[in-house]
Amino acid sequence: MLAMHRKKICYAGILAALILASVVLLRRDAWVFLKWYFFITLLGILAAPVADRVFGGFDDHGWLFSKVIGLLFGGYFVWLMAVIGLVQFTNRRALVETLILAGILWTAALRKQGKTFPDWNTVLLDEILFFGFFLMWTWFVCFNPQAKGTEKYMDYGFLAAMMRSSALPAKDIWYGLKNINYYYGGQYYAAYLAKISYTDASDAYNLMRTMISSFGFVLPFSLVRQMLLSHYGRKTFAGRRLGTGRSFLGGILAGTAVSLAGNMHYVLYGLFGKVFRLSGYEDYWFPASTRYIGHNPQTNDQCIHEFPCYSFVLGDLHAHMVNIMFVVTLVAILYSWAVRVREQRQERLRREALEEKEQLKRPKKYVKDPLPRRILRFAWKNIWEPRLLLAAFFVGLFKWTNYWDFVIYFTVTFFCIILVAFYRYGESPLQAAGCIILHALEVFGFATAAALPFTLTFETMVSGVALCTSHTAFYQLVVLWGLPVAVLVVFTVYLIGSFGKRYRKRRDGNRFTAFCRKMELSDVFIWMLGFCGFGLILIPELVYVRDIYENGYARSNTMFKLTYQAFILFGMMMGYVFVRLISENVRKWVRGIVIALLGLFLLTCGYFPYSVSCWFGNVFQTDRFQGIDATMFLESTYPEDAAAIRWLNLNADGQPMILEAYGDSYSDDCRVSAMTGLPTVEGWYVHEWLWRSNPEDLTAKRQEIDTIYTSQDAQEVETLVRKYGIRYIFVGSRERAHYSNINDSLLESLGSVVFRQGNTYIVEIGQ
Repeated sequence: MLAMHRKKICYAGILAALILASVVLLRRDAWVFLKWYFFITLLGILAAPVADRVFGGFDDHGWLFSKVIGLLFGGYFVWLMAVIGLVQFTNRRALVETLILAGILWTAALRKQGKTFPDWNTVLLDEILFFGFFLMWTWFVCFNPQAKGTEKYMDYGFLAAMMRSSALPAKDIWYGLKNINYYYGGQYYAAYLAKISYTDASDAYNLMRTMISSFGFVLPFSLVRQMLLSHYGRKTFAGRRLGTGRSFLGGILAGTAVSLAGNMHYVLYGLFGKVFRLSGYEDYWFPASTRYIGHNPQTNDQCIHEFPCYSFVLGDLHAHMVNIMFVVTLVAILYSWAVRVREQRQERLRREALEEKEQLKRPKKYVKDPLPRRILRFAWKNIWEPRLLLAAFFVGLFKWTNYWDFVIYFTVTFFCIILVAFYRYGESPLQAAGCIILHALEVFGFATAAALPFTLTFETMVSGVALCTSHTAFYQLVVLWGLPVAVLVVFTVYLIGSFGKRYRKRRDGNRFTAFCRKMELSDVFIWMLGFCGFGLILIPELVYVRDIYENGYARSNTMFKLTYQAFILFGMMMGYVFVRLISENVRKWVRGIVIALLGLFLLTCGYFPYSVSCWFGNVFQTDRFQGIDATMFLESTYPEDAAAIRWLNLNADGQPMILEAYGDSYSDDCRVSAMTGLPTVEGWYVHEWLWRSNPEDLTAKRQEIDTIYTSQDAQEVETLVRKYGIRYIFVGSRERAHYSNINDSLLESLGSVVFRQGNTYIVEIGQ
């Protein structure tokens, strides 16, 4: 007992030291960092009753997952109230609504009898890891914090738009006459957390991305650690639990595989490029490992195959990255549900054995229920599944946070349903089929209902599905996916061999039922994740989702979104399998293969320090420290416009329409709308083409913007200004680069010049 208290004190001391270190390292930004950490912890406390119910069998009662569930529940409740127009989306109202939801959850929890408590040592260890990785990534970001380049303008712009809007969805920053038509849930959750914590968008952008980076490690760590603990059991020796060290190592490997590792492309072309001298190694830079297929060698089938570590370093607050914390939490919920089903079946078997004995003693007392009653009882048993309903809620929200993940994780959930159904009713194929159908309909129906406030106003960007005419070269598939697939194959062979021994000893219905029932649940579940990951890398070789990028990039988006999730599923699988097979009593050649694969995996982890040094530079050179503000680049990149942009941020209330020069996607254009969240008539052309599927309208808007800036006809310009409801006209460096013949005198006559500095000015149009 004394040793346990000492461990708690030691862990608490480490956490306190990390908090003090954040004050020293982050300097003036320490306050906003700790405030953000406090509120995500508060959300974890909010959802603790739910996590306790779902993850009660976990050592920590799902403490890390409670943070994500709290964020999801609190944010969804506030969003729903704003979308239906019941409550405005403001700082104070959002905080009050969150506290009301917390009160409801805790009131229900306090009425529950027979509560158990988590292992506080594990909770403190979880918190040390979460805070440590949160601090580490925030420290890195402070050396390159700018929300500029790739799609950062879009991500920051969406965040800024929701920060200044009291209604949801907010107006589209690059198509100001309409609302955002994109799965904006990820950026919304950043805005929600920023509003309840009273954090500026310029700080919230980077804090959200570094928090997700931390979750990317600790959530797989927590899940795989618990799965290995379940496998090794709760046996103790000399007061210590067996398997604790192994499970901890497996969790560390899983967290590393998901959030810090690269792929074998980095090893072959980057780390050992000079050894293997493969084509293109001379120009290797860390993004090259995400742009291999169709890029080296160059073909008309250019694809993207990113992975979390690249996303964390690059820093786009995009849907696929934000959703990492939600998808891993969903996987944990599904595992917890499967564990509970096993426990329920064992309880049912014991109960049925007792009833059978009683029936033999008093046969007249027991009368078989009529068929309709049995069907109703069967349906109710399989419909009321709180964990599955929570999983369905997550799946539904993926339509809003990252639409691709809805399809992916509905499929993963469906496979989990199959495993559960055959475990429960393997002796009766009819009952198993009924269970599968009921659960699938339940998940789809509940998920659809949860996403309804979003889908009612969302216009799909998909044009259908087509068969692939281009395919990846086999050697490229081996380079990118050979390592995790090899681990999956070795584990599959091991499971087949292990199952064969058990099945020969005791038959239990058909082989699949026996596999579900006799094998370790953690083994079966992790194998299912690996199997799903394999399917996700196979699908882009067969079909792709059609969009506007079919000319040269047909498979790009499909491969990107599917293989990103494959990488996450494979990462958790590898962390589990490495520890399972190396610590098992397997043949030497099997252990040798696994150790060799582990060695290759450790080499891929070199991608993390390499990419960090490439993007952030020397993070130990403290004189390069810039801070966490994502907009501090404005003064150096746009010295003529920075003061005007900041004036708009301070003085423009709500989302009035502005006019600035339009531009091409991924360019420096449309920096005013992006950095203020104010809607403009038209922004990045290709993005709006994808979201609106109306290039003719976009072209017409461009012509009218040209007219406003250059026309000599005052009446024509005034008519267009009224048509779009323009409140502010911005004339700065990019506008003068676009137009050599801006009619300054006419523009200034339309209203009052509220800001002027050099050649940059802002005209406010009267009401």
